[in-house]
Amino acid sequence: MAQNIKTFVVHLARATTRRPLVDRLLQATPFDAEIFDAVEGASLSPAQHAAVYSQHPLFAPAYPFSLGAGEIGCFLSHRALWQTILDQDLDAALILEDDLAIGPQFAQAVRLAADHIADLGVVQFQVRPIADPATVIAQHGGVQIIRPQVTPLRTSAQLVSQAAARHLLALTERFDRPVDTFLQMHWITGLPLACAVPSGVSDHTADAGGSTISRKTPLNQKLAREVKRYLYRRAVRRASRPA
Repeated sequence: MAQNIKTFVVHLARATTRRPLVDRLLQATPFDAEIFDAVEGASLSPAQHAAVYSQHPLFAPAYPFSLGAGEIGCFLSHRALWQTILDQDLDAALILEDDLAIGPQFAQAVRLAADHIADLGVVQFQVRPIADPATVIAQHGGVQIIRPQVTPLRTSAQLVSQAAARHLLALTERFDRPVDTFLQMHWITGLPLACAVPSGVSDHTADAGGSTISRKTPLNQKLAREVKRYLYRRAVRRASRPA
């Protein structure tokens, strides 16, 4: 079992309505915890965006949308967290977004994930049910570690090992899609992500004042985006199938 684990709660200082949730997360996590200042994508210059974000596809399938400043900031926040794992020589880090609530099953889910994180690299704690076919990797009591065929999106809560952090940093000096969408591509990363179920976490975005990275889109553009999203997800499902 990984011993040297720290919790980081990713938080934008301007998101003041989320601070009560942040304080509860700091108290509820089973490890030493601290707030991690999220990167504010909107505060970065166009040159800083261009230095890390490629508007041309780097990987297949090509991501069909351009990234907003919030999505760029989110990816940079996770890169900064991965670097922090290395800088502090942690065995692993529990990374929590600031719009979550932790339930009683979370402690058991984290313990099981920590037992296997050295081998798995990344274990997600999803806020939504996982419907995709999955392989059971480990189980204890009422918790399982599973590996879905298609990696679920969202980075709400995850345990990341030092080796995985080093590997992901090397792969993402430039990126062309959101961080959760990148992590989904295990055929590129070589890291098929696992999930703890039940996760013991729940989404409280509405209570926290809504998303800090979402963008308003006109109706006609929404329809076009839905078509592109469907085609992209179909391509991801094909790529996720076992060889």
